[in-house]
Amino acid sequence: MNKFYLILCLSASLAINAQTSIKKELKLIESNEQAEQYIEANNSKKNKLITFNEEKHNSMLAKSLFLLSKGGTKVNENEFDKTYYKIIEKIKTKHYRVSSIFLDGNKMSLDKINLIREDIINKYENGLPFENLVKKHSMGNNVDKSGDMGWLSKKEILPEFDKITSEQYSVGDIFNIDMPLENKYYVIVKTHEPKDINEIKILKIVERK
Repeated sequence: MNKFYLILCLSASLAINAQTSIKKELKLIESNEQAEQYIEANNSKKNKLITFNEEKHNSMLAKSLFLLSKGGTKVNENEFDKTYYKIIEKIKTKHYRVSSIFLDGNKMSLDKINLIREDIINKYENGLPFENLVKKHSMGNNVDKSGDMGWLSKKEILPEFDKITSEQYSVGDIFNIDMPLENKYYVIVKTHEPKDINEIKILKIVERK
């Protein structure tokens, strides 16, 4: 048999066996803990346990994965890699959404910050749109988004920001949040009611061809 042809056959056989092995291993993985153990045992920076959020992830890949049931799998491949995805968990998670104005205590005194915040609240309560106040006062990096902080789950919210999950505030309410140890001070407006958002946890495995 031609030596080159033999090498090709062996390479193809090894590739098929590797793919079969991964498919078998995927069938056995049913929990986050098992997925993490698999990643640790098969050390690769490309193998990950990732979470997709239906509001934040709108790619074609994300949309196709959301259509799968728990335990469902999908395979994508290109010239160099073959990527396996398995749905480990499908959940609904409560999220919260607010807009903020950030004032930096490293650049101005607390007395000045409190005067600015009082002025912001007075103007907002008298009808000035919050986005206008954001553009004028905020020292944060979300000014272009009118201060919008996006949908945040409880685990993404810092302890100092727990007020935004409180039922005492209704949509449109305005209040302050202080982080004095970090010299960070905020004016917050609740912009949305809490919302349950679909999330999927996915085991991603990348195999070199």
